[in-house]
Amino acid sequence: MSVLRPMDKLPCLNKATILLVGTEDARMQQLADAMLREDCASELQVHLAKSLPLPSNGSRPRIDLIILVINLHSKYSFQIVEESLCHVDARFFLGKLCFLITGAGRESHCSVHQSAVVKLAQTYRSPLLFCDLEVESFRASMAQRLVRMLQICAGHVPGMSALNLLSLLRSSESPPPEEL
Repeated sequence: MSVLRPMDKLPCLNKATILLVGTEDARMQQLADAMLREDCASELQVHLAKSLPLPSNGSRPRIDLIILVINLHSKYSFQIVEESLCHVDARFFLGKLCFLITGAGRESHCSVHQSAVVKLAQTYRSPLLFCDLEVESFRASMAQRLVRMLQICAGHVPGMSALNLLSLLRSSESPPPEEL
């Protein structure tokens, strides 16, 4: 069990791998299924994990994009993601990692305040996506977006890189680094 590195394996031709990390097993599986239904020129692989680090396994494929799923209704979900971040190599924060927040629609039921998640994303300079995974149409739309992000991060979109994507996804409302 070690730090997950983006370049620890050579890329495979026309293969892209995403890792979904979080405690929402059923919702993440539904999202994974929706992603696999998307029309894509690359062969998609979706892996699910409750937390990091991943067990050392020589046959594990190269991870092109990590999605950390946080349910605002669960402090445990937030805690697991926070603990998992120390097992991610810093190079993943150059556009190959993002946070996916669920449960923001019902703020009265939230155990984790939205500002804590926003601060976490700003600290790691990573994109923050919101989606209600319980609604099929929202889940399908998010799956489509994640597949496109994955293709870019895997290097399958000419003229576009993970760093370009990161700069496009950055909010113009983000405070400058010195204010963090």
